[in-house]
Amino acid sequence: MQKYLKLIIISSKYYIIMILSDKRILEEIDKGTIIIEPFNPDCLGTNSYDVHLGKYLATYKDRVLDAKAHNKVEHFEIPKEGYVLQPGTLYLGVTLEYTETHAHIPFLEGKSSTGRLGIDIHATAGKGDVGFCNTWTLEISCAQPVRIYAGMPIGQLIYFMVEGSIGTLYNTKSNAKYNNKTTKPVESMMWKNKF
Repeated sequence: MQKYLKLIIISSKYYIIMILSDKRILEEIDKGTIIIEPFNPDCLGTNSYDVHLGKYLATYKDRVLDAKAHNKVEHFEIPKEGYVLQPGTLYLGVTLEYTETHAHIPFLEGKSSTGRLGIDIHATAGKGDVGFCNTWTLEISCAQPVRIYAGMPIGQLIYFMVEGSIGTLYNTKSNAKYNNKTTKPVESMMWKNKF
């Protein structure tokens, strides 16, 4: 079984990072530790799974956002003829796929084809937690105007092995901010933090 390895040195300690291969992702799906709905075998890459843009986008109602306030969004459906993203605006999108990850660390990255259109799909939040069970909200921005479509390939999930046992899965944390199952993008919940 082929695994992809990466060596990281932190404070003079060596860590080997393992990414799940296509065969291992399928094994974990069979075991129920990874769930992808809907699942399409054609979307399984060598060591990733392609996810697609859901039909909803959202933009913040206010142009100036406040990290201590609940910033409200307006949701809208992407028309059949597509929607033109504009530079200088943050769009929240959502994956078509609902996922659950019970034993691995999921990472969402953009596809190279998406990046070559000048589209970024996340500002900072590419890593999920073990126990994350939901669709993925995308923080979308673009370098120039670009038309996007519901259902288009938008990113890829990769899964990392976890070293050690998990004390609390994300979906069992009482203070987890993004546990409510949704098919629409979710705005920032930074305002729920104490600072």
